[in-house]
Amino acid sequence: MSQNYNYETSSEISSSRVMPVKETVSLEGNMKQALETGRNRLLVTGVMFIIAFVAIAVRLVELSAFGIGERERFAHRIPSVDIAFGRPDIIDRNGIVLATSLPTASLYADPKDIMNPEEAADKLAGVFPEISASELLLKLQSKSRFVWINRNLTPKQQYAVHALGLPGVLFRRGEQRVYPHGREAAHILGLTDIDGKGIAGIEKYFSTSLNKGGESLQLSIDVRVQSMLRQELNLAMEEFQALGAAGVVLDANTGEIVSMVSLPDFDPNTPDSLRGTVGFNRVTKGVYEMGSAFKLFTTAMALDSGTVGMEDGYDASKPIKIARFTIKDYHGKNRWLSVPEILIYSSNIGAAKMSMDVGAKAQKFYLDQLGLLHPSSVELPEVGKPQYPNRWGDISTMTISYGHGISVSPLQLAGAVGAIVNGGKRIPLSLLKYRSSMPPIGTRVLSEKTSQQMRKLMRLAVTNGTGKKAAAPGYLVGGKTGTAEKQVNGGYEKKSLMSSFVGAFPIDKPRYVILTMLDEPKGTERTLNYATGGWVAAPIFSRLVSRMASLLGILPRSKEVPGIELKAAKPRLASLGLKPLSGGGRNIAPY
Repeated sequence: MSQNYNYETSSEISSSRVMPVKETVSLEGNMKQALETGRNRLLVTGVMFIIAFVAIAVRLVELSAFGIGERERFAHRIPSVDIAFGRPDIIDRNGIVLATSLPTASLYADPKDIMNPEEAADKLAGVFPEISASELLLKLQSKSRFVWINRNLTPKQQYAVHALGLPGVLFRRGEQRVYPHGREAAHILGLTDIDGKGIAGIEKYFSTSLNKGGESLQLSIDVRVQSMLRQELNLAMEEFQALGAAGVVLDANTGEIVSMVSLPDFDPNTPDSLRGTVGFNRVTKGVYEMGSAFKLFTTAMALDSGTVGMEDGYDASKPIKIARFTIKDYHGKNRWLSVPEILIYSSNIGAAKMSMDVGAKAQKFYLDQLGLLHPSSVELPEVGKPQYPNRWGDISTMTISYGHGISVSPLQLAGAVGAIVNGGKRIPLSLLKYRSSMPPIGTRVLSEKTSQQMRKLMRLAVTNGTGKKAAAPGYLVGGKTGTAEKQVNGGYEKKSLMSSFVGAFPIDKPRYVILTMLDEPKGTERTLNYATGGWVAAPIFSRLVSRMASLLGILPRSKEVPGIELKAAKPRLASLGLKPLSGGGRNIAPY
């Protein structure tokens, strides 16, 4: 069966069939365009978000890591205050803390942020009664953007201020230096200012290194001995109504200062207590005529140079008159005295004549070698300069022989005595603990023989001489008294004395040198109204040895060491009125 096709119809049908296809293509194009538009918008938005995120991240890094912007914004409000943080502890030779730093807070204000200055001042005055409301009001009304209200607040004060809720009143972190032992080692440690900078003592001498942080600074001080020495000096100072007192304990073999006390003292925890003369360190800063203690050096240089021997002697029966001066003995024997007797009976006449045999040149040489003509090198800013005559003539030679006409610090004197008893070596003194297992070499200033002879003479001065009250039961001690009249208005005041005693123990093998001194002591009924070194300073030495010896591992012993037999004096040339030895001394070259 044949089929007839209507091509027109067929064409229409074809057209009708094609139309939907065209409509579909058109729809797909619109959707694609919309999708593309949406995608582009999302892309732009994403990029903007990324840029914003990066910008915020960079800003946060700047603020957190470098403080850029914030520092610039508030630089006018918070000044740059150089406060030391992390200052390490100072400890004694046994690790006991002498100085430490505790965290604290300080209070400041931005006056422009204070809404009601009068009300804020009244409220703050209730927390800090030591600060008047009027003073606080002046600060809070200031045109400055930063004012300190109070420093180093206690936790109670900080809590009280926080509870007030005052706008514009803020806290700042800080540190406060604390000294647990108070006055015990005041002149050694010194103190810091409110910003943690050292202003005296060890704190000032090592301020730069301490501000850098690091390990604790260990001193040679033994706080136990320090406490004993201060107690004994305090008691003596009160008993004899002295103006002041000084004492030092040092290791003769290492140069370590085990204890050092100067009275009156101050409390480094209360900086306001450092006023007047209490801050003056009599041990290192003060220089004094030390009196007869210098006879130790006169005798040592005479023996060491070969000028005299133990059996030699001088006529001490009459005073020496030279120029307008008269040299006489305090309690003279009025006879010939041997060299040992000159020392143990403390004869000014004998010492003067012996020094003339030694000669000015040798005398000056030995004193310089012993460290008495230049300031001490101890680690303190408060160090005095010794005083001695520019023209070292005969009169100076004689007066210096018994400790007049030359002024040194008590620390210098103790260090020189250490050189006499330790075998003849001068060892630099130090406030730092010696950490080496090998003892310091030092500089030889006397022979071993001379040192041995001097130890025996110092023992005699305690057993038979002016230092009897320095004897410590059970211990072998030796030393020398010192009494000097103070200079007043160009002359000497007989009732104003510097009374001292310097000695060592155990004297047969010395370990420690001790010096005690009282400034203008007054005699009592117990001392028969005497205020000399033998009556007031020697007993301090005795009590201190008895207290500290066992603590430091030195046991009592009763066996006496071989001493020196006192014999009749053999005349010396000078005592016969003949010319002294030319140039003084036969062996004055350095060893």
